[in-house]
Amino acid sequence: MPKLIDTHSHVNFNSFKDDWNQTLSNTLDSDIWVINVGSQASTSKRAVEIANKYNEGIYASVGLHPTHLFETHVDIEEASANFTSRKEDFDINFYKKLAQDKKVVAIGEMGLDYHFLPENINKEEGVAKQKLVFRQGLDLADELNLPIIIHSRDTHDDIQTILKEYKDANKLKRCGVIHCYTGTWEEAKKYLELGFLISFTGIITFEPKGKNKEKQEALLEVVKNTPLDKIMIETDAPYLAPAPYRGKKNEPLYVRYVAEFIAKIKNINFEEVANTTTKTAKSFFNI
Repeated sequence: MPKLIDTHSHVNFNSFKDDWNQTLSNTLDSDIWVINVGSQASTSKRAVEIANKYNEGIYASVGLHPTHLFETHVDIEEASANFTSRKEDFDINFYKKLAQDKKVVAIGEMGLDYHFLPENINKEEGVAKQKLVFRQGLDLADELNLPIIIHSRDTHDDIQTILKEYKDANKLKRCGVIHCYTGTWEEAKKYLELGFLISFTGIITFEPKGKNKEKQEALLEVVKNTPLDKIMIETDAPYLAPAPYRGKKNEPLYVRYVAEFIAKIKNINFEEVANTTTKTAKSFFNI
């Protein structure tokens, strides 16, 4: 069993186009496994291609991120990154075929994001489109009996309403994970009650101060209250590097800092966090 698993990374993105192989080799040498997550057709395909270059330890997830449903400029806070997304429709046949590769362990990341809705579109129509595609992702995960990696930004109420609908209909038995969680404990409890996991990034290591102090303190309360066996850890590399590297390019190796911070917040030892989150991730992704 690996020491740690970075359950959400993007070494399949352009930020790693020149050093993805060395990055992943260094990660594996440190006894850390990686789930490379797709956000559109090209990066999903790339995640699968990369995963198949390794016998063990590197896996893929495929899906269409809600920001790629529209053409818009995206500035990723705390990531020193920005990009202009190209509009893509969800080709369910493409993603279904790709998801049947032996190295694909989840659908996603998919979900809802109202923060980056373009100003030049009708908001109601944009929200409706995101919800439709999110449901298509849930349907695909249910059909293929895969878990789903969920992106939620400013959308917890709508995400939870849809997930409850699926659970009440006895769909999505493999459930899913709320990736890069930044919500409140009240919101987190609802996900946990639905059987979903919570995943934390290097954001939890940021010092609570300034305008984000209250929100950061609320997030640390979520870390403290969430049962350890319901937690997964991630980097979201190349974004959201933890405190020692904040503002720099993130990489899967830095998932250790997330685990160490969780241990600090929960007042337990690092080995317990590492062993439990790794066990949870192996079970969740069936790897």
